[in-house]
Amino acid sequence: VQLQAFGGGLVQAGGSLRLSCAASGTTFGLNAVGWYRQAPGKQREVVARISSDRTPNYADAVKGRFTIYRDIRKNTLYLQMNSLKPEDTAIYYCKLVKNRKEYWGQGTVVTVFS
Repeated sequence: VQLQAFGGGLVQAGGSLRLSCAASGTTFGLNAVGWYRQAPGKQREVVARISSDRTPNYADAVKGRFTIYRDIRKNTLYLQMNSLKPEDTAIYYCKLVKNRKEYWGQGTVVTVFS
């Protein structure tokens, strides 16, 4: 199983980005998946995830601004990020849990400037 995350970049506060995470060797459809981030000097934290029962959950800091979803046909997980804030600056990672094993993408950098 390999995950490839991309879509990060430099964006002004208030702008939007969409992150993508493509999977090979497995599918996103029936597994728990999520997006996490790690800001400089901080621990990695959950941003949004979809559990195995397909229920999306969001960190309080991103509720109403970010949306996690997956395209089964493209076997890709997305994170639509709107109304970005400087505090959203971090490396964003996608994760998949399959058979109780975790798989991580390599991370994509999001930088939000004011």
